[in-house]
Amino acid sequence: MPSAEAAVRDASIICTLTASSTPVLAGAWIAPGAHINAVGAHTPDTRELDTDAVTSARIVVDARESALAEAGDLLIPITEGRLRPADIHAELGEVITGARTGRASSTEITLFKSLGLGIEDVAAGRHVVAEARRLGVGQEITF
Repeated sequence: MPSAEAAVRDASIICTLTASSTPVLAGAWIAPGAHINAVGAHTPDTRELDTDAVTSARIVVDARESALAEAGDLLIPITEGRLRPADIHAELGEVITGARTGRASSTEITLFKSLGLGIEDVAAGRHVVAEARRLGVGQEITF
């Protein structure tokens, strides 16, 4: 791809996984109906998304408390006065359990800002162990 813009212009799913301190994804590049997984830039002074990318999306986070303490992608637009904590639509668990809706329309842009939760690591580890057992590979260690 010649540029980040060219890579995402018509994408339906966009994943950012950087340690960037400046935006690598602009809201103007995002197509209607796209979903963004933003899993990098996990300190208050770093960001992968410009303010327009964040404010144009329905925002879901893994946990509001950590997002509002650590996620520069959200904190910087809040500091700019362009986003409010109340603009976070839901936590991931609320969407999974059906307590809150996910996407409201086929043209809505959605954003999952992830800082990581211990339960995500546990779920991944459980899957790896189950696959290793199924394939008969690996070595169990007793602690």
